[in-house]
Amino acid sequence: MTRLRHLNLLSSLKPKTLLRVLKGGPSFVQDFFRLKKQRGADKTFPFGPLNPITFERHDESGTMSGHYFHQDLLIARKIFQSNPQKHVDIGSRTDGFVAHVAVFREIEILDIREQKSKVKNITFRKADLMELQEPMRNYCDSISSLHAVEHFGLGRYGDSIDYFGYRKAIENITYMLQSGGTFYFSVPIGPQRIEFNAHRVFSVGYLLDLLSQHFDVRSFSYVNDAGDLFEDATLHLNEVQSNFGCHYGCGIFELLKR
Repeated sequence: MTRLRHLNLLSSLKPKTLLRVLKGGPSFVQDFFRLKKQRGADKTFPFGPLNPITFERHDESGTMSGHYFHQDLLIARKIFQSNPQKHVDIGSRTDGFVAHVAVFREIEILDIREQKSKVKNITFRKADLMELQEPMRNYCDSISSLHAVEHFGLGRYGDSIDYFGYRKAIENITYMLQSGGTFYFSVPIGPQRIEFNAHRVFSVGYLLDLLSQHFDVRSFSYVNDAGDLFEDATLHLNEVQSNFGCHYGCGIFELLKR
């Protein structure tokens, strides 16, 4: 009888729902009838449509790895410690890094896309950082762009196609930052390439040459291909040449403008 009830339950499911149940093994069906039996005559919570989530019981308690997780926490912590007068962000993730910073201070964000939400401590300005922001010279003493510059000029976010878009963005960020100010910067690192139209990947050596025109490196950290953070890594020549062993890692720079 129990087996027949199980079959009846499975036959009533939509194909996509049935697939999710089958992937999770028999535990979903067994647990459903156990819960139903425990309910007895109680009607406080009627059963709605079945919505099996059968894959999370074997997962870890949450994700604490990867580019965004590590860079967002690391740079938010550095900004908290440095407590600049004015911090501006260019294109970083709003539901990660920007949200972290907004917990403890005001932050102004610039992005080529619209943002209609209003959130305490977050000020939004629509701007294309491939174009010079004339009124914003020496605008702030602290600026960040995390996992954003690699996209500039590839059209992914409605921006115009520009092979040198990343260089223009860095030039304009430099223009906005006061002398002695801090630039927090991250991009994918590995063998240099464009994966159109997702992103560019930069070699560490190329980044160091590019950034050395106006900045000194205060610290360098990276997230490797496995998603692990290596904080305050030493920029040894062999490590730089090998991109710290990364094919698609994340280089995280804390830079001081001269």
